[in-house]
Amino acid sequence: MKINILLIITCITFFTACEKEINEQSLQPIGCNEDLSENAFKITIQDEFAELPGQVSVFFKVDDNSGNPVANLNSSDFSIFEKGRNDNCFKNISAFEANARISPNKQVFNYSTMLVLDLSGSVLYTSLNELKNATKEFIRNIIPRDGKDSFEVGIWWFDGEDKLHLLQDFTDNTAALISKIDGINKNVSKDPSTDLYGAVLKSADIVNQNLAKQLNNDIIAASSVVVFTDGTDQAARYGKDAAINAVKKLSGNIKFYTIGLGNEIDVPVLKQIGKAGSIIAADNEDLEETFKQTSELVFDEANSYYFFEYCSPKRDGSGVNELVLQVSDSGKKGYVRTEFDATGFKSGCN
Repeated sequence: MKINILLIITCITFFTACEKEINEQSLQPIGCNEDLSENAFKITIQDEFAELPGQVSVFFKVDDNSGNPVANLNSSDFSIFEKGRNDNCFKNISAFEANARISPNKQVFNYSTMLVLDLSGSVLYTSLNELKNATKEFIRNIIPRDGKDSFEVGIWWFDGEDKLHLLQDFTDNTAALISKIDGINKNVSKDPSTDLYGAVLKSADIVNQNLAKQLNNDIIAASSVVVFTDGTDQAARYGKDAAINAVKKLSGNIKFYTIGLGNEIDVPVLKQIGKAGSIIAADNEDLEETFKQTSELVFDEANSYYFFEYCSPKRDGSGVNELVLQVSDSGKKGYVRTEFDATGFKSGCN
């Protein structure tokens, strides 16, 4: 899948501010007529740059203070405050001057979801049809039908072998993914045991490499891993702590989720692996709903990333200017502070 990164390539000033968070004390006090001390959200800048003739762009993620993603905000939920050399405090930039907008993530952002399915003997002979139906609905829920956002899904599976089997590499082709799911049968596995911890370790390695590859290609990216199992690790090649630590060491832009089925799973372990969310299905009838709930968690996570851009009223010669981007949602406010260089800025930004 090709991602449009023209805005990144053509920017004149590139800031190295990956995952920069606000220092709360640095903003007190700064407002003239606006209280900017409230911080109800955790706003993490992923990237930022300025582009002639006067456009400032910030790519960032919004979570609440409990770590839950804040999804589907729009331009009206953001306010811009600038502080230049002639300002004694941050001043709000009016909508008429700013021409602010939220741009589609597809321009600069790619979100990958890695599905990792337990196809050990117990699943193949007792839950396969329900798993296939649930997985297909998960895929349909994750990849938007309108094609406006850059979502892709890849599917891997494990059994008792010391191997994570590739079923379908990352793609945004829903039909291709569903076709591969339909093709799974009871003869797919040669080892009925369960190498759960090995699957977690290998998944962490694959998703980490995929994210690094995209970043190296100047694509801003984030990922999630969803691991399904109906039991505990039986192969015993790898230890529980190794699997849990592998998840802990991953970038903040990679989230792990787990789905458990039945009464033979280790719920505390699945919760430790699925740090971003762990949902348990009591039986086969609950499996599709459990996958649906997980898809909603993943979809909200992916949609808590925003590419916000506006036309700054600052002009060439104003130097480096400070910037506060404020988020308002459900009566709560939060902010992130950064700066931009207005060298070469002039009129004509739209």
